[in-house]
Amino acid sequence: MALEMRERCERCDTAVLGPDGPALICSYECSFCVPCGDAMEGVCPNCGGELVRRPRRVAG
Repeated sequence: MALEMRERCERCDTAVLGPDGPALICSYECSFCVPCGDAMEGVCPNCGGELVRRPRRVAG
């Protein structure tokens, strides 16, 4: 099963989350930009899970 790489932050909807750029993700694949993750103190507002750095993927 592949990890879903969302293209925009789910909180601000303006930050583009490129496949090789920084992003935060929870265990349910909710995705956020780093500034929004910091503002939420590392906790996913959807599930309460911990936000961790999303793995990077080489664009191709």
